[in-house]
Amino acid sequence: MKIYTRVGDQGMTKQISGKMVAKTDAQIVTLGDIDELQSYLGVVVASLQPTQTAIAEELSDIQRKLYELQADISVKRHQTMVPADTEWLEGKIDEYMAATPELKEFILPGGSAAGARLQYARTVARRAERSAVALNMEQTLEPAIMTYLNRLSDYLFALARYVNHQDHYQEVPSKRK
Repeated sequence: MKIYTRVGDQGMTKQISGKMVAKTDAQIVTLGDIDELQSYLGVVVASLQPTQTAIAEELSDIQRKLYELQADISVKRHQTMVPADTEWLEGKIDEYMAATPELKEFILPGGSAAGARLQYARTVARRAERSAVALNMEQTLEPAIMTYLNRLSDYLFALARYVNHQDHYQEVPSKRK
């Protein structure tokens, strides 16, 4: 099976509806940014310690959820994102923040290999969210999509802190002492 179609050779791509649009179309950009995030979460999973299998499973579940989110964006009648998806993220954020030292100031992104990659994934999630906000101005998205993307970057921040704490990494304040 060939994976290339040559359809996009001139900067156009076909939406699921069959409509041809520019590769810079807001929906295509949003789907691409979510795809990048989803792929980078795979890099994060690959960098986790063997003892962090529960976190790897969580991130794999989020990768699956991002597939659903992409389908929800692409197909109007395929709406699977629900408020409970965001509530789950909020519960995990609270859990991870409670298990790490109190945050008293801004910190530099970084840490262990997995922690630093989670911080980077957080920024990719923010970009995907910004793209979704732009798309929402053209094509109204379900609120559950928007809240999930907003909360996902917070989750990745909390998880980065938790992983760094597990890996005995001392966070570095953003201001020199």
